[in-house]
This record gives sequence, C-alpha cells and structure tokens, in this order.
Amino acid sequence: MTGVHAPLAITDWTQRAADHAARVGPWADAFVDRRSRGTKHPVHDFLFTYYSFAPGKLKQWMPPVGERLEIDDASLASHPWLPGRWGKTEGGVLYLDASLLDHRTRDLAKFVGELCERIAGRAPRLRCFGLHEWAMVYRQTPEEVRHNAHALRMAPDDLAAFIESQSINCSHYDAYRFFTPGARPLNSLNPQLETRLDMEQGACLHANMDLYKWASKLWPWVGSDLVAETFLLALEGRDLDMRASPYDLAAMGYEPVRIETEEGRKQYQLEQQRLAERSVPVRLSLREACTRIVAAE
Repeated sequence: MTGVHAPLAITDWTQRAADHAARVGPWADAFVDRRSRGTKHPVHDFLFTYYSFAPGKLKQWMPPVGERLEIDDASLASHPWLPGRWGKTEGGVLYLDASLLDHRTRDLAKFVGELCERIAGRAPRLRCFGLHEWAMVYRQTPEEVRHNAHALRMAPDDLAAFIESQSINCSHYDAYRFFTPGARPLNSLNPQLETRLDMEQGACLHANMDLYKWASKLWPWVGSDLVAETFLLALEGRDLDMRASPYDLAAMGYEPVRIETEEGRKQYQLEQQRLAERSVPVRLSLREACTRIVAAE
C-alpha cells in the first residue's frame, strides 16, 4: 500500500477508539440489555432494528480506508478486531486492505456519494411537519398500530380528521411505503425507490437519519468516527420524529411536539431546520468518504 501520510501514533488512535466507545457504547449496550430482557423502547430500538447495524460493530472503532495506524502487541491485544477480516499489517503499521473492496461496495459508495451531492444541491423543504408518522396509523385498528403498547394522543376518528385536514408532502420513499393504504392517496408526492436521487431533500428527517444507514452499509471503509457522527444525528432525528408522532410518550420523558396545533407546527419546523443544518457537514463528510472508497487502491 502506498501512502503519503505518516501512520497515526498509538496514543492518538487509541484515544479516538476510547472516545468512540464512550459516544456510542451506552446506546448499543442499552439495546443489548433490553433485547436480553425482552423489553422494547419505542424510540431507540429503531436505530438497531430498522437500520440493523449490529451493536457490537457499532462499538468497534475502525479507521477509514487510507488511514494507517502505528501498532504494537499491546494495542492489538486491546483492539483484537482490527487485524481481523479487513485489517492488514506491515512493519508495525495496520490499515484497511483496499484489495478487499468489491464492485458492490464501490457501486454503493458511488450511489451514496451522488445522493449526498444531489441533496446538498437541492433546496430543503420544511413544511412536512412530521405527518408521516400520523399517516402510518391512519384508520388502523388498535391491534394494527405499530407501537400499540403506547396510547395515541388523539381518538382514532379525531386523528383521521386531522390528517385529512392537512397537506401531506412526504418525499422519502422508505417513510411513504409505511403509510396505510388509506393514507397513501393523501400524499401530494409519489416517492419511489427508483426516484430517490430526484426526490430526497435535506430537510427530510428520514433522509438525515439515513446518513447512518448509508455509513453503516459502507463500514468499515468509511471509518467508525463518521459512523458515530451519523448515529448520533439519527438519534436526534428519531427523538424529534417520535415527539412529533401521534403517540403519547410523555411518561417516558418525551414531551410531544403537538403538530396538531399551529404552535406545535412552528416548533417542529424550527427543530427540523436545526437538524437539517446539523446534517450538512455530516453529509459532506460522507460524500468525501464515498469518494475515497471509490478511488481506493
């Protein structure tokens, strides 16, 4: 492997690994604990079930492709996963073996890089008000509601009337596909898997949460520092997603954003805008990581 940069000193990268574990470890460990006890969390479990990146992998710090690490026996003993499937060692240096990058991963990196670039160049739209979560329970029976262990904040008929009174403008395919059959015709847009590049935009809560999905699918090549950034952004997005949902989670500490009121819609828009602004540098970092993956030799 050729490289122009000196390898990271052991003290530097082991500190990054420790910082990474401190950032994401508590969330991963809490999910594993809940799973072992057969309990569920309506907000946080989504980040481990829908996105399906193993909590053990989330905790393991990996460098991005192209970055080299100075190593010794002690540092490898405390980070035994590093020289595993992806790592290659030469003369006291470890790096990700780019020869293991297959066409499927490179093609995914090209797609994700283009998606990031398209979204970055597209004006964000801030008036969806999180109605997708409401459309997912529209005219369902209590047994059909996904998180039916938690009460809805409105009676079913009132909830349906509220949805019917709103203009739903969901641009995210993976949110739209969970709309109930009756709610689908109420959406002014028709996002499809094939139109993702043309439809997704930077104010969309799920498009910003999906930065974690794409980063985790490109692990380990993007590096764990970026995976952690996208995970924490998704955690913030999921929090807003469920506070603005029709579920009553106040007893769990999630004070609702009452989008059924004018004040609540203004609050949602402000929080949505802050999250969109936070996502901009993260999306740029992911785009740059994709470029490195495609070019890696």
